[in-house]
Amino acid sequence: MTFKLTSSLAYSISSFSRVPVMTSTMFSSLQLPNGSVLPNRLAKAAMEENMADSGQLPGAAIHRLYRAWADGGAGLIITGNVMIDGRALTGPGGIVLEADTPLEPFARWAQAAKHKGAQVWMQLNHPGRQVMAAMGGMAWAPSALALDMGKHSKLFVQPKAMSDGEIQEVIKRFAASAAAAERAGFSGVEIHAAHGYLISQFLSPLSNQRQDQWGGSLANRARLLLDVVRAVRAAAPAGFCVAVKLNSADFQRGGFSEDDARQVLLWLNDLQVDLVELSGGSYESPAMQGRTADGRTLAREAYFLEFAKELAAVAHMPVMTTGGISRKAVAERVLASGVAVAGMATALAIAPDLPAQWLAGGDQAASSPQVDWKDQVMAAVARMALVKRRLRLLGASRSAASNHSALFSLIIDQFRTRRLTRRYRRWSQARA
Repeated sequence: MTFKLTSSLAYSISSFSRVPVMTSTMFSSLQLPNGSVLPNRLAKAAMEENMADSGQLPGAAIHRLYRAWADGGAGLIITGNVMIDGRALTGPGGIVLEADTPLEPFARWAQAAKHKGAQVWMQLNHPGRQVMAAMGGMAWAPSALALDMGKHSKLFVQPKAMSDGEIQEVIKRFAASAAAAERAGFSGVEIHAAHGYLISQFLSPLSNQRQDQWGGSLANRARLLLDVVRAVRAAAPAGFCVAVKLNSADFQRGGFSEDDARQVLLWLNDLQVDLVELSGGSYESPAMQGRTADGRTLAREAYFLEFAKELAAVAHMPVMTTGGISRKAVAERVLASGVAVAGMATALAIAPDLPAQWLAGGDQAASSPQVDWKDQVMAAVARMALVKRRLRLLGASRSAASNHSALFSLIIDQFRTRRLTRRYRRWSQARA
């Protein structure tokens, strides 16, 4: 008597046999569950560049920026947010990839990022309710609950609770964007289910107060993520990587917890997932910037390492953690703990060639910009403005000083955002 393994079961078994014990150095290769290989264990994690050209497409500045990261030596390069729906963007300079978007600019982007042998994955996202009011965009959410940003709450759109049909549309859009990314030459996609964006909103009992099959129990709240993963996996060939970015916790009282994250990871074990990246927080609780809303103190470096170590112990796929990694010794500690990949974001905006420097024997560090203002929301926005200013300079092939004024950078960013918002609204109205 013979039988045939289902593709999901075969994939899960292969992940056990192919993923090595995580005792090697940061410059050893890593074979993923689908058989593809990362040339080393250092990743350029996603940052929102807000650098789209007209038409919300990647242009020459994005191509130059990613070529700099490719030259810098990371084994995995994950793009900043790419939106699956042009009606809902995290920022007016966001890049959009839909089923009918022209692929040639994306093909040049993938080529620039891959030219030194790194894998390049496109991060796919829907912002849900985290949409700026000035953009006039569409804010779908599991429930019609606005962001609580204190005195800054009015900067965001009042969201609309999604219908079942709209949820199904989002699932199809993730799959269509993933298929388009594969045709453009990307090595894989990362489904963004963290940082308070749409899928993360469904996972959290604070933002998801539905009473139907998409809300209530954790199994229902996780349904959107699991259905998106299945749809994306079905839309692309087996050699195309599918990853998930998941919060280790929301760091809000009553929100998505560490126990929730563990259970969601166990469910992801049964699907064909090649890597899970663990982060944390949201706009309301920016733990990804080292600050929480529930009073918990994160580690000074490698913010989410303790959570990642626990989850890596039960994961069938490699685990990556991002947040607060900027020194070689810290990256080595992350990898020695059983976490497979160390992700760096801001550090690689400051020093895009940091992996190459470490490979050459250096011990350089790249500290994040510090802004110690009383208004913590504005301080976080100013820190982001400093990083985005650095990204734009890299995209222009220019070097940048490390002592830019936070206030002046914020003012520049605000003027630039207004200009991009006007451009986005014209584009959006023309499409409508």
